[in-house]
Amino acid sequence: MEEFVATQIRYGLKYVPVNIIKSFFIPKSSDDTRALRSRGFIMGVCHPNEDYELLRGAGIRWVRFDVPFPFTAQGEPSPGYAAFRERCRGYAERGFSVMAVTPFPDAFISAGIDPRTPEDESRIREVAEFLVRDLQGLVGGFQISNEAGLPKFTLPLTLDEAARFIGIQAEAMYPLRGEILVGYNSGGPEAKLHALMRPYHRFCDYVGIDVYLGCFAGLPGLMCLFPALLRYVWALTGRPVILQEFGYIGGGMPKSRRQKKELLRSYGLRSEKDAKRDIEKLVDKLPGSFRHFIEHDGRGDPARYYDLIFRSDYRQHFYKEMPRLTRVPGCEHSPEGQARFFSDLIPRLYRLPFVAGAMVYCWSDAETCGYCGQSDCPVETRWGLVDSAGRPKPSYHAVKERFFDIARSEEEKRS
Repeated sequence: MEEFVATQIRYGLKYVPVNIIKSFFIPKSSDDTRALRSRGFIMGVCHPNEDYELLRGAGIRWVRFDVPFPFTAQGEPSPGYAAFRERCRGYAERGFSVMAVTPFPDAFISAGIDPRTPEDESRIREVAEFLVRDLQGLVGGFQISNEAGLPKFTLPLTLDEAARFIGIQAEAMYPLRGEILVGYNSGGPEAKLHALMRPYHRFCDYVGIDVYLGCFAGLPGLMCLFPALLRYVWALTGRPVILQEFGYIGGGMPKSRRQKKELLRSYGLRSEKDAKRDIEKLVDKLPGSFRHFIEHDGRGDPARYYDLIFRSDYRQHFYKEMPRLTRVPGCEHSPEGQARFFSDLIPRLYRLPFVAGAMVYCWSDAETCGYCGQSDCPVETRWGLVDSAGRPKPSYHAVKERFFDIARSEEEKRS
């Protein structure tokens, strides 16, 4: 955590021009942000289903999900992309705008296009141009790739390569975009990414940031830090800011020392130190998806595995808990605490004049955790506004109230 903070400060001070440092302390707007907000504050949700009426009932007008790679390795049209396109049409016909997250680097590599090689840059441009032309009238915005800087989304690229990969696509899309928004996001402030993207900011209608304070160990969950981080990205980039992902885990209790020991024993271990002696044996026993992410983020190096499992956010997955101090004060990890979180934060976001919108993560609870594959892991199973059966939770009603407040406020301004 100390290294992370130091990196943000070092790159922040290096790349924020002195004449806009005041933007961090004195929030204001810009012509670009005013123009974007005049089109309506973006009120969206990530990973929805097709329950259009329930979505509309919560005041949601934008939906965000991923674009499959449009071609097979043989250059043929991808069936997954065709289904995605029809899905976008269904939303567009019902008045929703789609924020489409373009394919990640590994999808390009699987299709035979390597972002690490200069000779493939023209092919990356061709894919970007195809997407923006083919999806005119069907999507409202593009988020180019996702959270560069986090290993699971960036590898096997370096951050420099990832910034170039994003920038090539932004430059290709921008002159063809029409009314479609073009931008990218970061997982947290990620000062180095935004610094590397400076040559491409003129091709971005917005810059996004994802913030999950109070949900992962080591990140302080103070509500006031959300606006502070958005100010920071505004000061770094000078572009309208969209909070592309924010949310709060609606369940999960801390585990006692006894419960943790029982879990270790289920893997044949007496302690965490015992695991360190033969970490590969432990990794082999992990659920399949959990093992995949540890091996992927550890880059196949067993020397990295122990720290990943026991000294990173994956610790919460291993112990299937929300640690005692990992929360926003006044918002416990429960359905009611999740609702209080949205009720408090959403008006704060709307009052920031340089913020053009916010996308709730996410629509529905999941049956199993997307990272560790365990049904009793709260980390990736209790984010939803509706439960896994599609029934509205308290958080649904909280978001509905705040989004409709914003809609009424904007209607009053227009009249």
